[in-house]
Amino acid sequence: MTGAGTEDTRGGAGQAAAQGDSRRMPRWVPRAVVLFWLGALGALAFRHVFHRLSSFLILMLVALFIALAMEPGVNRLEARGWKRGRATLMIVLAVIVVTLTFFGVVGTLVGQQVADLLKNSSTYVNDTVKFINDTFNTNINPAEVNARIADPEGPVQEFIRSQQGQVLNLSVQALNMLFQSFTVILFAFYLVADAPRLRRAICARLRPEQQDRMLSTWDLAIKATAGYLDSRLLLAALSAFFHWIALQAIGTPAPIAMALWVGLVSQFLPVIGTYLAGVLPLLLTFLESPGRALAVVVFILVYQQVENYFFAPRITARTMELHAALAFGSALVGGAVLGPVGAILGLPFAAMVQGILASSGQRHEVIDAPLVQVQEKKRPQPRDSTRSRKKRRSGEEPG
Repeated sequence: MTGAGTEDTRGGAGQAAAQGDSRRMPRWVPRAVVLFWLGALGALAFRHVFHRLSSFLILMLVALFIALAMEPGVNRLEARGWKRGRATLMIVLAVIVVTLTFFGVVGTLVGQQVADLLKNSSTYVNDTVKFINDTFNTNINPAEVNARIADPEGPVQEFIRSQQGQVLNLSVQALNMLFQSFTVILFAFYLVADAPRLRRAICARLRPEQQDRMLSTWDLAIKATAGYLDSRLLLAALSAFFHWIALQAIGTPAPIAMALWVGLVSQFLPVIGTYLAGVLPLLLTFLESPGRALAVVVFILVYQQVENYFFAPRITARTMELHAALAFGSALVGGAVLGPVGAILGLPFAAMVQGILASSGQRHEVIDAPLVQVQEKKRPQPRDSTRSRKKRRSGEEPG
């Protein structure tokens, strides 16, 4: 009896111990809770820091893009015996001078037109009212319109007074933009001037095969950026040429300057660049003749569609070796992520990613199937000139 009681007591104690162990918290739970909260706090800290540094990071992306664009020119000057720092400084100064000259000419033209508008506002109002009356068969009195514009308590003068307080804000924004431009130029200068040293420092921490991959990627980024600039400059030249013809025929003041303005701004400010650039020639033409301004609007809209569906896909495909759909999609995605800066950087980034994917991985022979057959474009055979035909005939004749 005593042995059996002892065994029952031990069995009960074992069951109690097992129940106690099952109720006890596993050892990994406190560690998991601590790791969870540390990860959450780390994510919040990273989000806060990234939000604070987002503007700076965007400036660095722009500086890197400019550095990649300048490096081919710097390399050519260095190959001719220039010191790398001096060659970089020369290209930076050339870009600054050209940019300031262009905006100075356009700004002077705009300032002259605005001064003329303020000086002869009543004349422009009379011409505009006459155009509206003749076109839409209305009966508006131009004297009443001028009186309402000059009325100190009217909506026009009230709007002008409300905008006078924005002068300080515009000045602060201009200084901020100037500081950001200086920051971008400074970082781009150092990225190009010290590019070999920077690449050497990166390669020193990589294995030989990784070094080769990194340098290939860097070279691919330079070529993608150069291809992007080539495509933009070609499209800008086409846009400026056709707008010059149209603006010259319509009678817009300073058609060459306006054509260059539309061509450059429309290509280097994607999505909204065309419509933003078209405001200036539209305004100048409207001051001359409202009817001609309507022709300017029609031409800008028509040319934009022709460029989007005919010129841009073909030029982008040739200069950047990028599919037209991928180029269009990369600009949209870049604009959605980073705004206008992303729309600009989306194309070279997509070309670089496509080049990296094309150069990596294993390729196999494609099977013969109807769904993968591609029709190659037939290249015209060069015609023999009269001189070459005579030479061939004289060579065939027996001696």
